Amino acid sequence: MPLEIHRKTTRAIHVGRVQVGGGAPVSVQSMTNTSTEDVAATTDQICRLQLAGCEIVRVAVPDMAAARAIRSIKSNITIPLIADIHFDYRLAIAAAESGADGLRLNPGNIGGMKKVSEVVRCAKDRGLPIRIGVNAGSLEKDILKRYGGVTAEGMVESALRHVEMLRSCDFDQIKISLKASDVSRTVSAYRLLSEKTDLPLHVGVTEAGGLYPGIVKSALGIGMLLADGIGDTIRVSLTRDPGEEVRVGYEILKALAIRRHGPEIVSCPTCGRCKINLFDVAERVEKALITVSTPIKIAIMGCVVNGPGEAREADVGIAGGDGIGILFKKGKVIRKVPHEQLVEVLLEEVDRFSRNLKVPTSSRTDGA
Repeated sequence: MPLEIHRKTTRAIHVGRVQVGGGAPVSVQSMTNTSTEDVAATTDQICRLQLAGCEIVRVAVPDMAAARAIRSIKSNITIPLIADIHFDYRLAIAAAESGADGLRLNPGNIGGMKKVSEVVRCAKDRGLPIRIGVNAGSLEKDILKRYGGVTAEGMVESALRHVEMLRSCDFDQIKISLKASDVSRTVSAYRLLSEKTDLPLHVGVTEAGGLYPGIVKSALGIGMLLADGIGDTIRVSLTRDPGEEVRVGYEILKALAIRRHGPEIVSCPTCGRCKINLFDVAERVEKALITVSTPIKIAIMGCVVNGPGEAREADVGIAGGDGIGILFKKGKVIRKVPHEQLVEVLLEEVDRFSRNLKVPTSSRTDGA
């Protein structure tokens, strides 16, 4: 029986054309790692993220050149762009004036209430939301002293303090993130915050690390929160190409049956009965389908004896044999195929399946 998840109802805000909260699908975000003022490189990376299914993208704005570059970047992309601001309130205003769809900032580090109110006034004039981003590594000194270091309770207090700063300016288009580099503190903080507010939450484990530790930490942290019904938008943090973050984000959503975006590939770990280089076959299929958004379940099995039966729930699959493999659908063998043609035949079936569903094989970001 599938896990039954009851999502907490949060307030709805809009980041460009993407709704966050209010029952909207959990959206997948990423952040560029290019120099934002390099318009060509940043635009190219965002376009590749769009193909991977990224729905909201964030760019660093460390200086005025980066803030001004947003105007040119926005003219070449179709997904909402959030400007990431620290320390200088003028950068937030310049980014908003350049066409950013939202701001991510820590109101406590941009220079006091007068400057916060100027940023809020600019955001209100343009209908932009603000994400309050609290990181474990940058809590206020008084909070660190009160709690004896970084704690989930201290992170929540910091976030709510900043919420009140914005609300005192009559501003409520807010979402919040509370991120630490360890899973337990991150999960505890979000659970506590979720009890205290109905604002939409952006969920992730920050500085999670390289591919393997990053995937494990993110899958556990984000997965546990989503299973609790907590989280309106997610970002997987990896020390990798940001396209990998998007891919892992969707895999987490698929594993919990929250969203189906792109193929779900099931494959066996291989054993002594396997007569085919299944590692190579699986990798080739994954790479070929990386921008496909069709919700199809694909099986890649190493044994013609048990493969179809073990993967009978798959829409389509292949299984290797001794020189000859098979193509099967829903556990039933359709025909025999020479090993060297297995991948080609499988990809043809995926394309046929997509056309029959009338779903484009290129990625889309409409909440499917």
